[in-house]
Amino acid sequence: MLTARDIMTKEVITATPETPVSQVAKLLDQHRISGVPVVDREGRMVGVITQSDLVARAQNLELPPTISLFDLRLVLETPGHFKKRLEKMLGTTVGEAMTAEPLSVSPETPLNQIADLMARKKVHTIPVLAGDKLIGVIGKIDLIQAQAREPGA
Repeated sequence: MLTARDIMTKEVITATPETPVSQVAKLLDQHRISGVPVVDREGRMVGVITQSDLVARAQNLELPPTISLFDLRLVLETPGHFKKRLEKMLGTTVGEAMTAEPLSVSPETPLNQIADLMARKKVHTIPVLAGDKLIGVIGKIDLIQAQAREPGA
């Protein structure tokens, strides 16, 4: 059975938390990829920034839902969560717009588990980590290419 090591892209394009969001948008467009891992100065992965993160920045800001009871208005979102959404939307650097603590897999993770994870969690880019070291990345296209190479495909 194929594993992450067999299908991952080994030459990974990365960003740092200080990288401008506009630069990452150009990278995604230029390389036709759906996201890049974000690494700190020591090379440890600290997040992922994806097309979905960039799309979220372009949406209209939705105010937190509320319930009104007589003269009382109850906000149904914590101030911290709203602040985080607002910062992500208005942020100009990758660190402000990225998804922190993203899903990742080990090099030995089987292909079917990777596909299940992508489908269930609705993610398009999954970093491959050996310990805390980034050694590759898997995009949906990598899964499709692996299926195309299977006998009988």
